[in-house]
Amino acid sequence: MSVGNRSANSATVSRARMYEVIRSPLITEKTTNGSEHGQVTFRVAMDATKPEIKQAVEGLFKVKVKAINTVTVKGKKKVFRGQRGERSDWKKAIVSLVEGHKIDVTTGL
Repeated sequence: MSVGNRSANSATVSRARMYEVIRSPLITEKTTNGSEHGQVTFRVAMDATKPEIKQAVEGLFKVKVKAINTVTVKGKKKVFRGQRGERSDWKKAIVSLVEGHKIDVTTGL
């Protein structure tokens, strides 16, 4: 399933696009347990591909990425002041790092 003629494997991602791709680190109890095993979880742009995410993480944090798993999280239906609404869908990426590499998400870039 390809989207247009985007080939992020061959083209390098610009620094501005790297900051667009990686929105924020996801810090929960589950992701904290994953960080003990060399995994870091990020909230990423909905249109971001795995090769773009890999280049962004390697470019911004100066680490080597072993694997990336992505999940599209569906927005929840909510009621606010009697009005029905729905939160936006979002995408998260679980990034597995090569042995010996580490990202401390509690510090800034």
